[in-house]
Amino acid sequence: MTNFDERAKDWDSDPKKVERARVVAEVIRKTIPLTREMKTLEYGCGTGLLSFALQADLGQITLADTSQGMLDVLNEKIAAAGMTNMHSLRLDLAVDAPPNDKFDLTYSLLTLHHIEDPKEILKKFHALLEPSGILCIADLDKEDGSFHTDGTTDVHLGFERAELQRWVEDAGFSGVKFSTAFEIKKKIDDAEKIFPVFLLVARKA
Repeated sequence: MTNFDERAKDWDSDPKKVERARVVAEVIRKTIPLTREMKTLEYGCGTGLLSFALQADLGQITLADTSQGMLDVLNEKIAAAGMTNMHSLRLDLAVDAPPNDKFDLTYSLLTLHHIEDPKEILKKFHALLEPSGILCIADLDKEDGSFHTDGTTDVHLGFERAELQRWVEDAGFSGVKFSTAFEIKKKIDDAEKIFPVFLLVARKA
């Protein structure tokens, strides 16, 4: 089992995670003209908090993750809510063949910093999008390594926005725009630290 498999059943019981997804969804909604015709992919969906917050404004949503534990919880939630426009997919784009579908919008929340080769994944996101499709990434600004207090390793310590913009443009996107979508507050060594979460939006060139 992965660290995320073990944490899946209690994931939604953290009100901070629920609120984070809700706020980021609102920022996405204000930034991108969402429609019920949009076919979308959430990569690194976890238990689907972000997609559940967006689903009323989208068409068919493919929710992909590498953690079967997360997907098991997600499938229970989809069934309980009777959602007909959401379906899960176990997918690791680093090693698996990409789905045959093409998407109008691909989005992720705090996923990119867990991916070993972000530049390669950005190219795969580009290939999965329809012409003029939209990429939307919410992730950590560069941090000092203190964000992960749960023993998580093998992660990037956030991203410098200018550097990430170059990677996104090199992958074939244009019109890159950043905003600050959320701030995660954590108590570390008896002091509160703030970790900004950016929202990057770009379009397939």
